[in-house]
Amino acid sequence: MSPERGRFIVFEGPDGSGKTTQVGRLATSLGALPTREPGDTPLGAQLRHLLLADDSEVTPGLRAEALLMAADRAQHVERVVAPTLAAGRSVVSDRFSGSSVAYQGYGRGLDPMEVLALSQFAVAGLEPDLVIVLDVSVEVTLARLGTERDRIESAEPAFHQRVRTGFLAQADADPERWAVLDGSADIERVGRAVEALVEERLGLVIVDR
Repeated sequence: MSPERGRFIVFEGPDGSGKTTQVGRLATSLGALPTREPGDTPLGAQLRHLLLADDSEVTPGLRAEALLMAADRAQHVERVVAPTLAAGRSVVSDRFSGSSVAYQGYGRGLDPMEVLALSQFAVAGLEPDLVIVLDVSVEVTLARLGTERDRIESAEPAFHQRVRTGFLAQADADPERWAVLDGSADIERVGRAVEALVEERLGLVIVDR
């Protein structure tokens, strides 16, 4: 008898919103697999370098950037996410399709629906059970990023504002699957809000940390 499919939870949000920290906390509490995009497969690690390195000779154009993100996601789903879920273990991911829509769609100015269609092709029908957006202002994003930033993080403030708008628009369009939490609060407060949301929406039991 096949095991019950694991749950797929995704954290989205602007840079500096605290996603990585909360992914680790929640994955530990659930006994789930923590993962990230881009870069959590051997192929993805190479794509991540191409996507984020500040090197004019290999900097991708707008559509190339979207295609590379989709390639990373396809590999990530096929090699990591789908097999783990099929084995009955839950997965908590730092970014998924919503990031492509927000960054390459709203941020870069590509058609968000075209970007979404590309991502849907890449994931072969896989959708998260819950998407948690940790929302922070552009001012908080820039302050938390500091001075050492990758190519995308180094974009102008207006870009980061468009990205934030993209995440909030997606959450507004799909309130049953998406939820928005204030990412500017302290780590413990955000963590408690995340746990309460996961228990309410998915009925999962949170193990005391």
